[in-house]
Amino acid sequence: MPNLKALRKRIATVRSTQQITRAMKMVAAAKLRRAQEAAERARPYAAKLAEMFEAVAAGVEPDTHPLLARREERRIDLVVVSSDRGLCGGFNSNISRRAQRFLVEEEDKYEAIQFSTIGRRGRDFAKRRGIETRKDYVGFFGRLRFVMARQVAEDLIVEFREKNLDAVYLLYNQFKSAMTQAITFTQLLPIVAPPAEEKPAPGGFIEPEHLYEPSRPALLEHLIPRQLAMQIWRALLESEAAEHGARMTAMDSATKNANDMIGRLSLQYNRARQASITKELMEIVSGAEAMK
Repeated sequence: MPNLKALRKRIATVRSTQQITRAMKMVAAAKLRRAQEAAERARPYAAKLAEMFEAVAAGVEPDTHPLLARREERRIDLVVVSSDRGLCGGFNSNISRRAQRFLVEEEDKYEAIQFSTIGRRGRDFAKRRGIETRKDYVGFFGRLRFVMARQVAEDLIVEFREKNLDAVYLLYNQFKSAMTQAITFTQLLPIVAPPAEEKPAPGGFIEPEHLYEPSRPALLEHLIPRQLAMQIWRALLESEAAEHGARMTAMDSATKNANDMIGRLSLQYNRARQASITKELMEIVSGAEAMK
């Protein structure tokens, strides 16, 4: 027969855990709202900046700017964006699995693959697997600022200009909804300039080429670093929103599971208590019958 005291203690423990998970869900929901608004506010600016870059860079030769130059990819850096904390479902494990798959599938193609990690979970994953890391960026989330994205971009630009890296890729969770995150893998460097397009003007005439002042290379010198920093900034915002959404969903599921467990334990407790009372009644009746 189950021990009634042990069952009561276990029910109290699960109920206490349920209060914690419920509180964490509410905190994650509040943070998600702010993070989602920040990600949505950044999207129009990022779209306009990308549109401006495409207009200026369309058709330019790769040797126009060092960050456009394509060379044989031998040394690769993968920027892995994870979270600083756990308890967010499969948020970090999905990123780790995708990074591991990239290593397994591409290790024979490149001379060296290294990681740059943003978030403690990605750093811990790289250390456990013995993966070479260029730099670990920790403590970003919870106090995100654009200067952080610019710092990462500037570090990558220096490494690429000095030919320590031949290509840079970015891996992060893109926010779709509170319950859905999409693993996103994209190339950061070298930046690919779009091909030139001849757009017919009204009347069937070819639109004349635009004149730029200052020159295209001078504009690209300012646009490309900003475009790179903006890509990283968007990834950080999307990842933070996705993290809070995943944590809110995980804590909601944990709260429901705790409620189900409390129900099962309460039923088990009531049955054990009823069996104990029945046994005591039978002993009393048996004693009374024996005294007759």
